[in-house]
This record gives sequence, C-alpha cells and structure tokens, in this order.
Amino acid sequence: MSNTGLPPNPYPALARRASRLAYFTVGYNVLEAAVAIASGLLAGSIALVGFGLDSLIEVTSALAILWRFRRARQEQERAESRAVKLVGATFFALAVYVSYEAISDLWFRRAPSFSIPGLVIAVLSLIIMPILGVAKRRLAIRLASRALAADAVETLLCSYLSAALLLGLVTNGWLGWWWADPIAALCMVPYMIWEGLEAFEEESSS
Repeated sequence: MSNTGLPPNPYPALARRASRLAYFTVGYNVLEAAVAIASGLLAGSIALVGFGLDSLIEVTSALAILWRFRRARQEQERAESRAVKLVGATFFALAVYVSYEAISDLWFRRAPSFSIPGLVIAVLSLIIMPILGVAKRRLAIRLASRALAADAVETLLCSYLSAALLLGLVTNGWLGWWWADPIAALCMVPYMIWEGLEAFEEESSS
C-alpha cells in the first residue's frame, strides 16, 4: 500500500518485465540467426537459412515491443503501426525466397550436408521458445497489450518452425532423405504467409 492508501500501480513493473523479455528475445534470436544462417550456408540447407532469417524477423518484432514500452501512448501506437507493416512485408518476402530455394533444391536434387550446430540450435529453440512465448502471453493479458500478445503468438509459432527444422535435419542426416530439408523449408511457408496476412489484417482493423 502507498502513502495515499491506494494500491501501487503494477503497470511500470509489468512493462519493465515485458522489456526484459524483449531484450532476451533480441539477444537469443541474433545468436540463433547467426548460427542458423552460417550453418545453413556451409551445409547447403535452405531450411536452416530460412530459420535464421525468421529469427531476424523475431528480432524486429521484439524491437517494436521495446519501442512501444518506451514511448508515450500515442507514440507507442505509431511505432506499433510501422513495425506491424514492416514485419508483415518481410514475412511475404521471406516466403517467396524460401519457396524459390526449396523448390529449386527439389528440382535439381541438391542434397544438403548434415549440420551439428544447426541441430543444436533447433533443439534449444524447441525448448526455449514455448517457455518464452507463454511468459509473453501472460504479461500481454495483464498489460492488455495487443502488440505483446501478437509477439507472443509469433514466439510460440517459432516452436513449429523449430520442430520442422529438426525433423528435416534428422531425417536427412540419419536416414539420407535429401528431400527432407527442402520439404521442411516448404512447411515453413504457410506460417510465413499466415503471419504476414495477420499483421496487415490486424493493422487495417486497428
């Protein structure tokens, strides 16, 4: 209780917690992107490269959350609007890139090499992303934050990408199914398109 007899306002503490989660998201996803893209280029794995590029989109979303909670209310809305449009457009571009590369790999039967670093980062993400996403979703409810709720969904859906990537790497490395990697990459495309559509629909309805 404060000296005025009113309960303390929980918003500042919750906003700081949301910012800390966003900082962690930025740090982890930058590392994830670096490992995934480097490993993917070395192994010739479009699934790994696509996963790394998606991590950079996660960074953009987290930076938008940081921007939102460090601005006055009107400025927060403008920042969120700009970030939503940017993320939506990037998802569409990423979907086109991954589709082109994956279909090319299938057509020319290009087999990627197995990547231990890629396997490790996929397993870590499959563990970390659900925990991070649930924490964001709980905070979004308490803060009544539409932007943080959308960011939580994006983080949770990253778990699906991790599972698809892991499946492609394991089946290619252990079973020799060269086509598993581009198929795993194509499995990411509907998610990317859906996220892009969601971003623009959310922006147009706000």
